[in-house]
Amino acid sequence: MPLLVNGERIDLARPTGDLIRAHPHLEEKAKVLRSQPARVVEPKGLLYVQQREFAVTTPRDGSVSILGSDDATTCHIVVLRHTGSGATCLTHCDGSDTEAEVSLVMSAVKSFPDPTGRGRLEVHLVGGFNDDRQLSQKLTNQLLRAFHLQPDELHLVTFCVTQLNDREEKDIHFPIIYGIAVNVKTAEIFPATFPEKGPDKDLRSAHVLTGATLTNVYDAKTEQLHIGPYFWRPFPYVDFWLEQDDEQILQNLSTSPLAEPPHFVSHIRSTLTFLKEHPFPSRSLFPDRKPRIYKKNEEGLWEQVCSDKI
Repeated sequence: MPLLVNGERIDLARPTGDLIRAHPHLEEKAKVLRSQPARVVEPKGLLYVQQREFAVTTPRDGSVSILGSDDATTCHIVVLRHTGSGATCLTHCDGSDTEAEVSLVMSAVKSFPDPTGRGRLEVHLVGGFNDDRQLSQKLTNQLLRAFHLQPDELHLVTFCVTQLNDREEKDIHFPIIYGIAVNVKTAEIFPATFPEKGPDKDLRSAHVLTGATLTNVYDAKTEQLHIGPYFWRPFPYVDFWLEQDDEQILQNLSTSPLAEPPHFVSHIRSTLTFLKEHPFPSRSLFPDRKPRIYKKNEEGLWEQVCSDKI
């Protein structure tokens, strides 16, 4: 089934600039989104989604009301929502296997029944910029094509990507929006930052750095966050990378060195240190081969639950 804008089929054979010109309301909506200051989202009720993760829930969730992700430069943040069931998915895509990732999030959202029988699937794409290597444009095209190939009718509602999310300063390009959140109860999408990114931050980042595929981290039925079990081999040259100065890490381990947020290098160092400390996660992290499971406590914060109490 085709990907639609205002009921009209998108022609993917034409450049995305033609899509924007044919549907000027997409540019206007992107302009409104870009003009909003990023809101600070506190941890209560938040489920933060890292790169190559996704989470899906519904307005009936008693623990999670906000899904969010940030630190996207060439990456795109995707929100897929069914207007009938209210099922809302947020994922942080980097182009590693876009077609398979889109199929996964589609299946996850469609697994929730539509009591109205009249709902539709809506797609919101945010992220990227006019980077030198055109990785953002490539990912935009991949996502449009992947959604276009789905068997279901999909409606593109928000398109704030690449050239529509770009600013220039002293001949250097940057994204305008690095992160977004979606309120699963109201469907509002807004620019956001997150001072607290949930449990097992280094573990989840290590999973990505060692070549993870897209992972669902949340069970909406039990309202539990599931991390792992993750397994990897010792990270190659980890000591070499930890000995490098900040500039070398930035230039070699980023897709867009000039546009990264200030904490990028410290985040990478922390992840590399974690990988050095845990070369064999099957021994040190997941000896029982069970996930780490978290549930929101009365204060709305993630608290680890013992597996034997589940």
